[in-house]
Amino acid sequence: MTIDAANLYFETLNHQVRCTGDEEILIDHCCGQRFIGAGSRDKHIVINGTPGNALGCYMNGTRIDVHGNAQDAIGDTMNDGLICVYGHAGDACGYAMRGGKIFVRDSAGYRTGIHMKEYRDKKPVIIVGNEVGSFFGEYQAGGILVVLGLHSEKRAPVGYYCAVGMHGGKMFIRCDELPKLPAQVVAQRASEQDLAEIREDLEQFCACFGYDMEAVCAKPFYVLTPNTNNPYKSLYTPN
Repeated sequence: MTIDAANLYFETLNHQVRCTGDEEILIDHCCGQRFIGAGSRDKHIVINGTPGNALGCYMNGTRIDVHGNAQDAIGDTMNDGLICVYGHAGDACGYAMRGGKIFVRDSAGYRTGIHMKEYRDKKPVIIVGNEVGSFFGEYQAGGILVVLGLHSEKRAPVGYYCAVGMHGGKMFIRCDELPKLPAQVVAQRASEQDLAEIREDLEQFCACFGYDMEAVCAKPFYVLTPNTNNPYKSLYTPN
């Protein structure tokens, strides 16, 4: 199914996406329509243009490819599936994400991965190819966050207050020198065993956007985990 989204109200567009029996959906001339793919499963949605806020929110297994930039709150409370953005992403990418993967080729805004969590076999993953804004991984409770800084000239490809309130999950930052981090975070050079945990996801990311895996892994990674004396832990876990 092909939908020309030019001048389509977001509710009209989303009704067409929900009601079609087609698994393959192409949306052309997208310009700010919100909630595309919300709650969907078992579809492949290709978007040409710029989708609006909450793309793929509550998604349950669909794949979305965005050939352009995307606005705020991509994958909000997402459960499963894959979102690939062939450009930049706005703020709060992956907010409260519970499963699935989000790959952003270029940069993402503030509060990427905020309140990300995991449960049993659900372990969400966000990989950003270049830089992220401030409050990266704020209050992270689970899952994997990766920022690669592939075209960054900064000391570290993250903004201020990285990992503030982190009490679960892991964060990987590809850089030569880490920024200032909060006391409740432990940071160390990623070992081969650490990198093995994200290798399959990195290979998928590189295949998606045409990056060379060897070049990506040629620069050091640091892995961030919560401190066992984390003052936030007792607020979010039973022990």
